[in-house]
Amino acid sequence: MSIMSTDKVKMNATASDKYEAIRMAGQILLDAGHITEAYIDKMVEREEIVSTYVGNGLAIPHGTKESKEFINSTGISIIQYPQGVDFNGEKAYMVIGIAAQGGEHMEILTGIAVVCSEEENMDKLRNATSAQEIIDLFESEMEL
Repeated sequence: MSIMSTDKVKMNATASDKYEAIRMAGQILLDAGHITEAYIDKMVEREEIVSTYVGNGLAIPHGTKESKEFINSTGISIIQYPQGVDFNGEKAYMVIGIAAQGGEHMEILTGIAVVCSEEENMDKLRNATSAQEIIDLFESEMEL
């Protein structure tokens, strides 16, 4: 099972707040079988401890350290929010949910952060018109 696939990318989404956006990212991971439902609550819990907004229009919600038992397999959900979602006064246009087993977590987090730290890449992600376009950008930049 690929950690990134078009069925785990949602285009042109809207969310009323960051918690809805986080739950949407978690639901995609749940629907794909990567996590159990309890992981979604841990993603929300993580947000309450420290914001998962990382800058440059990107939020990377993921579970707390105690949530590993709720992960079945490593996966990534990607949601594009053209209007943005408010994360403590910052707008996230891309919300990328992560569920990672073992040591893969930091590697994936770092890879996504590197890709999204480039203004040009964020513009491409925000303006992408297909899920495949988004995956192609990440796969060309990350060692997956």
